[in-house]
Amino acid sequence: MKYGHGGDIYTYRNMLDFSVNINPLGPPKRVTEAAKRGVELASAYPDSQCRKLREKLARKQSIPEDSYIFGNGAAELIYTLVLAERPKRALIPVPAFSEYEQALRTVGCEIMYHKTKENNFFCIDESFIDELDESFDIVFLCSPVNPSGHVINKKLLQRIAERCEDLGVRLVLDECFVEFLPDPRKYSMISEADKYRQLFILRAFTKIYAMPGLRLGYGISSDSELLETMGRMRQPWSVSIPAQEAGAAALDEDDYVMKARQLVAGEREYLEAELYKIGMKYISSDINFILLYTEINLFDAMKDRGILIRNCENYRGLGKGWYRIAVRTHEENSSLINALRDIGSRSKNGN
Repeated sequence: MKYGHGGDIYTYRNMLDFSVNINPLGPPKRVTEAAKRGVELASAYPDSQCRKLREKLARKQSIPEDSYIFGNGAAELIYTLVLAERPKRALIPVPAFSEYEQALRTVGCEIMYHKTKENNFFCIDESFIDELDESFDIVFLCSPVNPSGHVINKKLLQRIAERCEDLGVRLVLDECFVEFLPDPRKYSMISEADKYRQLFILRAFTKIYAMPGLRLGYGISSDSELLETMGRMRQPWSVSIPAQEAGAAALDEDDYVMKARQLVAGEREYLEAELYKIGMKYISSDINFILLYTEINLFDAMKDRGILIRNCENYRGLGKGWYRIAVRTHEENSSLINALRDIGSRSKNGN
């Protein structure tokens, strides 16, 4: 299986990793301690219903417990949902996270693409609604958008949800990066989950709690039949005890999340200002990564300097020249900017 994502530190060893978009603060101490306690319970099977985590998350988000399904990261739930629904025809805005398309291809689904525009931050606009009709079975959206990091207007999302509800089209909304926004409630659709039966919201602990290695994601839906079918499609112990324990502990880390949001906002502002000074083309972001464009072979140039970035040429709708960088700590971001400045200077001098 060809690896097409960021964070490939196993191929590119001992490098400063800007290719994966996780919380620059790293996992909270209480989360890693909880995961260690989970390892001590390894002689037991995990709770296939994730009851402790389910109850705590439902209480925190004020959503009924039976509206959740948990998985081995958000990626597993994408595949599980597609296997449960077996859609014949899908609509995806591009560029987009590749797993939507990969999952749909496992069931032979015909995929139509809505090409978003660079001058609109690669976000959908009103024209997306015009494309929706009864010929589609499923639609995938992501807000904030991956790979541009720009948030989609919530009123537009509501109109799309209403349209999908009228047409009987499943709307999968990936909100895995929404927690990095200053006020996620302004943009999230989780408060609308009970209103739109066709809406399935995808979330993960991966990014905001910096725990991708533990693999923990969840979906929210008011469609009990869908959740029941998905439950039958997945293997019963996909969420390990360490992941469940870490997730439950993470839900108490409100101060940590606020600190991370403040850090990301300040450092993103610093990075964008420095990119502007350098003359590097970028797409203004709302969260913890930035999309860049340059004709320089930036991936190799940065790799030679011990820095790993995300080559985005495999994103449908982008192509060669597009790269993505994460927002990290100030010291690390300074190292990135210094490397970019050096690369740009050498390029101008013909070196």
